[in-house]
Parts: sequence; structure tokens; C-alpha cells
Amino acid sequence: MEHEEDDLPLVKICGLTDHDAVAAAVQNGASHLGFVFFAKSPRNVTPGQAADLIDGVPDEVTIVGLFVDPTDDDINTVMQQVRLGLLQLHGSETPERVEALRQEFGLPVMKAIGVSSPEDLTAAEPYVGVADMLLFDAKPPKDADRPGGNAASFDWSIMKAWTDRTTPWLLAGGLTPDTVAEALEVSGADGVDVSSGVESAPGEKDPELIEAFLIACGL
Repeated sequence: MEHEEDDLPLVKICGLTDHDAVAAAVQNGASHLGFVFFAKSPRNVTPGQAADLIDGVPDEVTIVGLFVDPTDDDINTVMQQVRLGLLQLHGSETPERVEALRQEFGLPVMKAIGVSSPEDLTAAEPYVGVADMLLFDAKPPKDADRPGGNAASFDWSIMKAWTDRTTPWLLAGGLTPDTVAEALEVSGADGVDVSSGVESAPGEKDPELIEAFLIACGL
């Protein structure tokens, strides 16, 4: 069955650190490539490494910079070397901070919201009309030292209670090639974001798993 392009989900492969993984993501139809600029992550890269990895990536693929409670200088340092198309904020950034960063850097912003219960969706409401996109991710385990990429998941049916249709949103949290099709169907998400679910070890992307994930998304 062929898909109309508008029906295809957005798919972000996050935490990329090597050329083979980038190539697998691009060749198999990923819409977004995510690079982590957060020292505590095993997927952390320097601006120079990211610039090298995206060399030759087509312009239609959005390059995403993932930051956790960044300063303006943190983002500026990356942007001096990397052609970011989207800022992903995965910390405790307020709506006011999101708007300030949009204005300062002239880039769209995706704000991550941690979810473990329906009540958590209320935390996203103040960002509607401020953030350009939302990312609903599983809340990290209590002993985690980073806000995402923990292979944790949540009940996707919770997202049926999210009724806003003005802001595109992605689903994340422990997704794999075996679960992503159901996750898209159950949640109604505009797209998905994966990191640990396409790795052979923490921080080590598996090109075959990336290909399988994108195929499972219908790409």
C-alpha cells in the first residue's frame, strides 16, 4: 500500500554519533536527525563532531540540537558550527524561556514533556502556542541522571486525552522496531522519536535497527 507523503509520520532518530547511523537514517527516510549536546549522555557529541556527521545530509532533513536547560552561549557555540533547524529542549525550561530562545536564535523549538500518567499532560498546556512542536517522552526512572534516552516507556493510550491539534507532537520513550507501529496507532502521534530502541549498546546506533524502525513506521 502506497502512502501519500502527508500521511507519513515524522521520524526523528536521536543521539546519532557515527556516519553509518546517519546514513541509515537518511537513506531510509528519517525526517529529523537528532544530536545530543549534553555532557551526561553517552550520546553526547561536540559541535565539531556533529558538523562532520551532517556534512552531505540533504537540506530537507531537519537537524535537531538536543539541549538540557542550556544557556544562550551553549546554543550559540553549537550554532557557530552546526546548521540546526530545530532546538529540542529536554530540561525544565519554562514557556517564557522557550519563547526567548525562539526569538534569540530564530529557530523553531520542540519542548519535551515527561509523561507517566494522564495528569502529566497538563504540564504541556502552557507550551501550546509557544513551542513549535511538543515531544511526549516517558518520565525518566528516579535514579536516572539524564531526562531521556533511558529506554523507559509509558502507556501510549494516555495520549488519547491530548486533544490539541494546533501543535505537532512526537511520541518517545522506549520505542523499538517491534512496537512503533502500534505506538503510532494507539497514541495518534504526528511522529516518533527514537534513541535507545535502535542501539546495540548505550550510545551505539545499529544501522540495521534504524532501517527496521523506519520501515516499521511505514517509510
